[in-house]
Amino acid sequence: MKYAICNETFQDRSLAEGCAFAAECGYTGLEVAPFTLAKLATEITTAERTAIRNTITSAGLEPIGLHWLLAKTEGFHATTRDAEMRKRTSEYLGNLARLSADLGGSVLVFGSPQQRSLQEGVTLAEAHDHFVEVLTEALPVLEKTGCVVAIEPLSTQETDVITTAAEACTLIDRIGSPHVRLHLDVKAMSSEAEPIADVIRANAEHLEHFHANDANLQGHGFGAIEFAPIFQAPRDIAYNGWVSVEVFDYTPGPDRLAKDSLDYMRKVEASL
Repeated sequence: MKYAICNETFQDRSLAEGCAFAAECGYTGLEVAPFTLAKLATEITTAERTAIRNTITSAGLEPIGLHWLLAKTEGFHATTRDAEMRKRTSEYLGNLARLSADLGGSVLVFGSPQQRSLQEGVTLAEAHDHFVEVLTEALPVLEKTGCVVAIEPLSTQETDVITTAAEACTLIDRIGSPHVRLHLDVKAMSSEAEPIADVIRANAEHLEHFHANDANLQGHGFGAIEFAPIFQAPRDIAYNGWVSVEVFDYTPGPDRLAKDSLDYMRKVEASL
């Protein structure tokens, strides 16, 4: 397994401090939330991008890419009827791809439930059509930068557009590009009808990236989810991508979340 962690886990610490602690724990990859760097990706200068990349790599970490792509932004939405807004969203995805490539990463995890959920009067079929359009128009930049948008199914508590892995894969097949693939998240998969391990195996062909966490919004090992069968599934499908820690409830504190999550993953992996 290749283990990474999301940089917002370290909250108010500097990027250098977070990277140093992640490396000390034993992580080898870092995933970045753009809002921790600037309000918009377009505000980050070339010099700043080089400095950010150097900060990550000098700590011994590999930059993976970006997630929370549209968090804390305004004016973007992937399924709206507003054609101009869809165009802006597609163009901004291109800017995020450029940022990711400049930082040394290649994965763009598209969760962003608020920017894809159904707006008033839009049907689910229309929303899917609009999402396909937004991602398709971003393909030239994705191809040029070598980046992949990994669509993340989310629970119905978070969104009403793409709530299962099967639904995400249907959309991916419509686009038909190696630059649009699937992201799976343990917290989100816990809301599916099938066991998490079965969801992973059933969608192996499209899987690009993986987030490890618990349904209680904390790290794995901090809740009731049993991870042994979940970690067996990536082995069964020969998944060789990253397993990245993403939490939403920071109550235990960033140090414990980072260290104990990795210790737990290693323990589970050793038991298989």
